[in-house]
Amino acid sequence: MKKICIGDKFQIQCYKHNGNVHRCWQEAIILDVTKDYIVCGNNKTLVTRSEGVTWRTKEPAIMYFFKNEWFNIISQLKPDGIYYYCNIASPYIIEEDTIKYIDYDLDLRIFPTGEYKILDRMEYKYHKKIMGYSDELDVAIKNGLDDLIKLYNEKAPYFDPDKNNEYHKKYDQIKQYNEKHNF
Repeated sequence: MKKICIGDKFQIQCYKHNGNVHRCWQEAIILDVTKDYIVCGNNKTLVTRSEGVTWRTKEPAIMYFFKNEWFNIISQLKPDGIYYYCNIASPYIIEEDTIKYIDYDLDLRIFPTGEYKILDRMEYKYHKKIMGYSDELDVAIKNGLDDLIKLYNEKAPYFDPDKNNEYHKKYDQIKQYNEKHNF
C-alpha cells in the first residue's frame, strides 16, 4: 500500500453492512496522518447517494477516520459554529485512493451549544434485523457509541474548535497550492 501523505486527494465511499454503496464524496484532502487516525478536509464537494441523487456540501468539513475505532467524526464549520456529525461505523480502510467504511446507522449529532443527540435508533434496529448484524457486531457498535460520547465529554482534541479551525486553514492552504500548481 502506498504511503499516505499530507495533501493527497482521496474519494470517500460509505457502505452498508450488505456491501452496497450508500454514499460517496468526490474529494477529501489529507491534512494529518497519525498512527491511530487520518484527518481530511473538503468544502463544497460533490456527494452522490446510492440511488444517484447528488448535491454539494454547504460548508467546510474536517473529517477524522480511525484505524481501530467504530466511529468517524465530521466537523462541519458553519457560520453559527461547529457542528459535529459522528457516524458509528467500521474502522476505515483505503483501497485505490478511496477511504472506505461501513456505516452502522447510529449517529451522534453535537451542536455548538454543547448539547448532543443520538440519531437513527430505529434505522439501526431495522438494519440490524434485516441485515443480520451479529451479537459481536452489535457489541462493537454500542461500544463505539459509548466510546464516542466519552471522548466528547472528556474534550478529546477532535472536538476542539481551535484545532478544527487550524485544520481548516491548512485545508485552504493546500487547496490554494494545488490550484496554483494544477494538482
